[in-house]
Order: sequence, then structure tokens, then C-alpha cells
Amino acid sequence: MSNTIVAATGNAHKLKEIRAILRGWNILSQAEAGFFGEVEETGSTFMENALLKARAVCGALALPALADDSGLCVPALGGAPGVFSARYSGGGDTENRKLLLKNLQGSASREAYFSCAVALVFPDGRTVTAEGRTHGSILAEERGKNGFGYDSLFFSDDLKKSFGEAGEDEKNGVSHRGRALSCLAEKLRETV
Repeated sequence: MSNTIVAATGNAHKLKEIRAILRGWNILSQAEAGFFGEVEETGSTFMENALLKARAVCGALALPALADDSGLCVPALGGAPGVFSARYSGGGDTENRKLLLKNLQGSASREAYFSCAVALVFPDGRTVTAEGRTHGSILAEERGKNGFGYDSLFFSDDLKKSFGEAGEDEKNGVSHRGRALSCLAEKLRETV
């Protein structure tokens, strides 16, 4: 098995995390591999979206493709923003965080978790999937400048600080994406 995998994402932050967690694999961005299309995330679950992206990129390039879909789930908001995490407000990260805080005003529960589904699709049709979660709560105000998305609002139960205050290795060690990718890497070791 070749150790080259195309990361089916245009998100530079996700690509950096994938490369950091899957050390030992040659991870190409989809642009480096020659894929410039946009895959519409029409799935109703994180796994459906991950599979859509991985299958599209694998099919276009005839190379193994890895995709993830992940997001923040807040039970007090019925699981929102969920699969709509990146486009929750219709704006960018700053607007998404502002809307989250607005929607949580007056809520007794600020419990939250990040969920991640990863899918690796091979040209021969084999598919390896994994999922990961990390639990915490939503802070009343942002803390820290590291990370992206909702990281500065997410207080990690594992780290006892926000992901925005955590270093890259700290976050990757307990993050939803880190856990999903570690599980995937273990499955890959078993199949080699």
C-alpha cells in the first residue's frame, strides 16, 4: 500500500492537523494532488459528509482520499450547530462564535462536544472509517488565540482550558479529529 493520501479539504487548519496526527504518511492537499472542485456537503451526518468528500476526490484522482467532517454539538441547542458548524451564521468564524453565544444566552446548560467522522476511500473501493469526540462546555467569552473555529469558546474537560489556550500538540492529543485520526491510523496498521 502506498503511503500517499490526499486530504480532501481546502481548510489549511485541518490539513495542518491531519499532517501532524498522521505522521509517517505522505499527506497531499487536494490542490497539491490536482483537485480543485468543490464537493457539496449534502449529508445529514458527519460520516455521510466525510464519505461524500472522500469518494469524490478519490474518484477524480484515482488516489486514496481522506476526508473528515466535524463540528460542535450543543445539546441545549438541539445539537446545533452540528453539521452546519462551519456555516452556522452564514458568515465566518467570528460571526459563528457570536451567534453561538447569543443563542446560549440564558441557557442553564453549556455542555458541548466536538464530533468528527473520518473516511479514507481507496481506488479499489475499500473504505476505512472512524469517529472521535471530545467533551467540554461553552465559555461565556473567548479565551486564547490558538486554533480556529469555535476553539476559543470550547473549554476542554480533558485539558481544563479552552482549545484556544492550548498548544497544537495538546489539542491534537485530545481533540475529536485527533481521536478519529488515531483510531483510523490504528485500523490502517491492522490492514497493512
